[in-house]
Amino acid sequence: MDGFVKPSKPIRRSWTSFSWADLALVGVAFVWGASYPVAKCALFYAPALILILYRFLITTVFMAVVARREIATMSWGDRLRGLAMGTVVFSVFIAETYGVASTSATNTALIISLSLIFTPILDYGLSGRPPPAGVLASAALSSIGVGFLTGGIGAFNRGDALVLGAAVLRAVLIVLSKRVLDGRQVSSAAFTAIQGSAVALLTFVVAFAQFGISGLIVKGNLQFWGAVAFLSLFCTIVAFYVQNAAIRKSTPTRASFLMGTEPLFGLVLAHLLLTEPLAAISLIGAALILAGTSAGIFFEKRT
Repeated sequence: MDGFVKPSKPIRRSWTSFSWADLALVGVAFVWGASYPVAKCALFYAPALILILYRFLITTVFMAVVARREIATMSWGDRLRGLAMGTVVFSVFIAETYGVASTSATNTALIISLSLIFTPILDYGLSGRPPPAGVLASAALSSIGVGFLTGGIGAFNRGDALVLGAAVLRAVLIVLSKRVLDGRQVSSAAFTAIQGSAVALLTFVVAFAQFGISGLIVKGNLQFWGAVAFLSLFCTIVAFYVQNAAIRKSTPTRASFLMGTEPLFGLVLAHLLLTEPLAAISLIGAALILAGTSAGIFFEKRT
């Protein structure tokens, strides 16, 4: 885990200079793509809220131990920013987890990629300038690919709508994370711990109100606890730490395109792990998403 990060200086964006950050963000996309079929299996044993609660309790405890010295020296302003960002993360996970419970893991992984088109609009909009036409066209191409993969707007249901809301919130999270972390002397590990504590606390309050104290206890088998361990360790602890660290070396738009490869991993893993069908039209959609992602990175890099 990193220590305090020095304020960032003006940088020239190039593939070779920050390939470690690019690969790290693609790694985040992979584990998040894997999270959908794994979460789908875990939801057979516990409600969505309980799954989120266990996931972030483990995350908070682990990161609090790892980053205890950095947390102790954090300013109250940075702690409050971390808590505020944690509420956004909580909203994303509530929408995602309830969404995946009501739709297919493939649809969840693919609809969430619509954050690609929301992120540049928000990112450039907050800077007072319109997104480059090439970036928007690339995001639109990826969105068309999502349409192929999900069967179009007519195939949407309540779960799909929840995941679409999560896509909007993800765009907000990426853009705000860059603005909150950029130039601040706060470690990514400490910030991740504060975010996790906010999610765990909010989830506990809601879960307790809905299920009571007895409802918080899960009698799951080895498969369930294995899923919780995977979601906590790889999809939360590692993924959020890496995202917070890597986004310092990138832009929100570039990061969103890199993590936009998530649907490809979600598609393949849902097929392999859940035997969800993989039709020819899905492969066309996947190709369009990959083409849109590559073009988006190219055009964003030029700006």
